[in-house]
Amino acid sequence: MYSRKRMTGLAAAGMSGVLLLTACGGNGEDLTGGSEGGGEDNKEINIALIAWEEAIATTAMWEVILEEKGYDVTVTDVDVAPMYQGAANGDVDLFLDTWLPTTHADYWEDYGDQLEDLGSWYDNAVLTITVPEYMEDVNSIADLPEYADELNNQIIGIDPGAGLTRVTKEEAMPGYGLDDFELVESSTAAMLAELDSAIAEEEPIVVTLWRPHPAYAKHDLKDLEDPEGLMGDAETIHAVGRDGFGADYPELSAWLENWTMTDDELASLEALALEEYADDTQEGARVWLSENPEFLERVLGDDAEGLEF
Repeated sequence: MYSRKRMTGLAAAGMSGVLLLTACGGNGEDLTGGSEGGGEDNKEINIALIAWEEAIATTAMWEVILEEKGYDVTVTDVDVAPMYQGAANGDVDLFLDTWLPTTHADYWEDYGDQLEDLGSWYDNAVLTITVPEYMEDVNSIADLPEYADELNNQIIGIDPGAGLTRVTKEEAMPGYGLDDFELVESSTAAMLAELDSAIAEEEPIVVTLWRPHPAYAKHDLKDLEDPEGLMGDAETIHAVGRDGFGADYPELSAWLENWTMTDDELASLEALALEEYADDTQEGARVWLSENPEFLERVLGDDAEGLEF
């Protein structure tokens, strides 16, 4: 039986209370009748979700896969810092969107020894500072000081706890002499709303963004050159479990270790889950899975037999 219980507004101080509701404690002790130390998988799982586009799409995809495989899934909406703390404490079981080695480096240094790296599923993740293509004379981050007045001395960013925010504020802005600029910290949704509005009026704007992201399919955007390499090299995105995850979920761990996605696969999944089926991301994921049976065979192997979406 599949149930989807979404919990919102969790803060770091409140994450410990979730432990009583999750399937397993962080020490690997089974609280719901599953196996300990191997054997059949525990069938109850709590997946943490931070509202980043690739995380929303891939979490929806795994939700519906796990539904078909008989899992009882709880999805916990949470911010990035309490997510890592909660996973380290065992309050959530799984998170699908850890960026390494740069974006989430601070969190990994603090909590990595209390987590299990379940493998990288995407290898072309990059942090960007981006403008619309119509800003023809702005091609590098180093060009921005010349256009400070035109841009109202603002770079439109996302949430304060994001690794992208930290890298932009602590590395790129001082490195490129953007002392006169303010990084406007808000949320991904607010940043995208500002971007949509500016592009509709063909006004100048500069935002923090990342690849993969469906905004690149929606708009003609230009990632500014980063000659000093301060935004970091291409990264890999990992699935991460709480301590003891592999022992409690051996079947699922094997699937996650087999999980990879190409640029085209991820872009098409995001387009369906976040745009065409924006009101029902799980249905969008189901449509995508129905159109990509080879993906299921690659990831699940023989366990994909009989799955229908």
